[in-house]
Amino acid sequence: MVRRGHAVRVFGPQIPDAEAVERKFGVKLQPFEKWEMGRYAKLRNLKYVVYPFFLERLVAAAGAGQFDLIFSQHAISAVAAGQLKKRLGVPVLMNFPDLLTGFMETWPAYVVPPPVVQALMRYEISLPVRHAADGVCAISDEFAARLAARGYPRDKICPIYYGYDAQTFPLRAGPPAAGPAVVVMHGSFDAHHLGAIAFDAVKLVTAKRPGTIFRFVGRRTPGLEKFLRRAQAIPDFRFEAAGFTPYAEVSKQLASATVGIVPYEESAGTHCAFVAKIVEYVATGLPTVCTPLKSVQGYFKDDPLVKFSSFDGVDFGQKLLAWLDAPVASWLPRAEASSARVRAELDWRPLCRKAVDFAEQIVSGTRSQPKS
Repeated sequence: MVRRGHAVRVFGPQIPDAEAVERKFGVKLQPFEKWEMGRYAKLRNLKYVVYPFFLERLVAAAGAGQFDLIFSQHAISAVAAGQLKKRLGVPVLMNFPDLLTGFMETWPAYVVPPPVVQALMRYEISLPVRHAADGVCAISDEFAARLAARGYPRDKICPIYYGYDAQTFPLRAGPPAAGPAVVVMHGSFDAHHLGAIAFDAVKLVTAKRPGTIFRFVGRRTPGLEKFLRRAQAIPDFRFEAAGFTPYAEVSKQLASATVGIVPYEESAGTHCAFVAKIVEYVATGLPTVCTPLKSVQGYFKDDPLVKFSSFDGVDFGQKLLAWLDAPVASWLPRAEASSARVRAELDWRPLCRKAVDFAEQIVSGTRSQPKS
């Protein structure tokens, strides 16, 4: 947006080194200061409920006539954006990087009863219709289909998928050096990442291939700690979990691994998410096993580096063993083509251009149906 000459003001949670970020990206940050917000903040879910109403006030205080477009980033801010459209009379583009409440389907029923989860999902999917949004960027074709089924016009939806920084995740020079096999997973390690599927797969692989190391790259969240405590009861279970790793350093952890995994439990949220993990694994040239998430299965169904299991830990483990037993010569010659494809289609740069093209069409009133 800035490169195209737009003035960008970002309303959101406080971040470290705000002044340096403003200088680097040429934006103006307007921090939310009433309380700490973020993925790992205490009482996060309760804060999510009330945050949109305070965020709306923060943006409205800037005054009408200050903006040509409100671009909301995530379902939480979409609630505020919808109210601001009415309050300020400004076009609104809602970007949904995932179906946020859909992940709650994997939560225990005593935490959130299923009827409550279904009601929250219906509300989230209804936001574009409820507030007459001028456009929506959807994370995947699957999510776009759900929005359209709810009644939002398909020609107002731009599926942009979820990309990666191609410069940060280059194709590795070759397979890892000889030694114990390393199965890697990186990310935020929420509840839906490490459930029964991951546990049963680890148990099977450890029994069949003693010495295999499971490497977890990312913050040691309560979800990861719970999984590791349980998995350490498995005889000969070996793991690495160094903790938070800067984004620019993650590719080094992938490059020295043998196989990457995406053992997500099934939910509406995981089916809609265009999972960055699988993109970054393939970009690095890493053989991958993933559960059959609708969003990524369509894109990667014919990719020689990706095997899809069922939503079953034993089947997932068997697919993982198949990669560990496969001769390098059976997949390495095809890794370069797979990596090149995601680099050309899923790098942040073309994805951002597509989203900004769409936003500019909304502001100018020249929006045409986006290309999927």
